[in-house]
This record gives sequence, structure tokens and C-alpha cells, in this order.
Amino acid sequence: MSRPLVKICGVTRLDDALAAVDLGADLVGLNFHPASPRCLTAERAAEIAAAVRERGERRTLLVGVFVARPAAEIAALDAAVGLDLVQLHGDQSPAEAAAWGARALPVVRVARDAPPPPAELAAALAARPAAWGFLFDVRHESLWGGSGESWRWEAIAGLADPRPRLVAGGIGPDEALRALAASGAAGVDVCSGVESAPGIKDRRKMERLFAALAAA
Repeated sequence: MSRPLVKICGVTRLDDALAAVDLGADLVGLNFHPASPRCLTAERAAEIAAAVRERGERRTLLVGVFVARPAAEIAALDAAVGLDLVQLHGDQSPAEAAAWGARALPVVRVARDAPPPPAELAAALAARPAAWGFLFDVRHESLWGGSGESWRWEAIAGLADPRPRLVAGGIGPDEALRALAASGAAGVDVCSGVESAPGIKDRRKMERLFAALAAA
């Protein structure tokens, strides 16, 4: 079996992006939410994206993270940076996700202690038939990611959709295997769990994460 997918999200520094690629990240997340401490300018994101594309032989997908941004703004940043996938937060409609076709990575937010029934989750996935895959994260009162809060990952274990499912929320080196086992997801999305401060990745934590997943 291949190693689970790993998305290192909220990258703000060139060295952190390259370290993630060197360690084996399958996806790197670039945040464009103005309220986030990890938000990037188009110029900074383009610099990081160019370095990631030029690094080594393996293919790392560049993911733009957007929260309730107008389609025109997303399109402009997409063109400026050269994104592979568009991660859509903000309770976007199926039509908004459909506009990005197979490049869409919709986010399904799940209440920490009262997740929706499996049928409701399955319907949310079925309503977005063209999406590349889905990210499942905890629903937070004020944050759209990077909260460091875990949730009942097993709530998505029974979903039969064949597309990649990434699980996020309170996941670091010590939680990754438990999150994958409980959720049945194809991979993990980590942000604050491998940071020393918001937007500052800790290489040792990233190394521990990849070592744990490789050993499994």
C-alpha cells in the first residue's frame, strides 16, 4: 500500500514549502483568506509556487485556500499563482464548486460533538460530482482552518465516494494515524499541528509526521 496523502497547509515561507516538498508532501496549501495569519499576497504565493514547481522530480499539487471569496477574485489569484486545486470554504454552493470542475476541493465542516448523519454527508458529496476530492474539517465558531481542534473523525468512515478524502482538525504527528484509522480517509491535512507559531512550520514536527506515516 502507498503512503497516505499529506497536505501541508498554511505555508507562508519559502523554506517551509521546500522542506514539505523534500519530505514528500503531496499537496501544499497557500492561504488567501485575509483574516488568517497565514494569508499570502499574490506575489508571495507566486514565489512559493514557482519554487515548489521547480523542486525535484515529484509532483506536488498547489492548493489555493479561499473563504467565501468572489469567483472573479479566485480566478485572478489562480492566474497569478498557477494553482492546481481550489479549496473552497465558506459553505459554498454546489454551483460554485462546479465552476472549478475537477480542480475543486470543497470543504465539508463537521460539528465537533454532533456530526451530521452519514446520509447528509453522502448527499453533500454527491451534489459536487466533478470535484477532485473533499476536505473534512471541524466546524469552528470563528476559524475556517488551523484551529488545532479535533473532532469525531469516525463520522466520515462509512462514506463510499471513491474520490480522495482528506481529514483535518487537530492533527499533528501524534494524531495522524489515529485520524486516518478512524476516518478511513485517503490522507491528512495538517496546519497548526506542524507549526511553532501560526504560519511558521516546524521541520522537526513535519519530519515526525512523515516518519509516522511511512512506518505505518
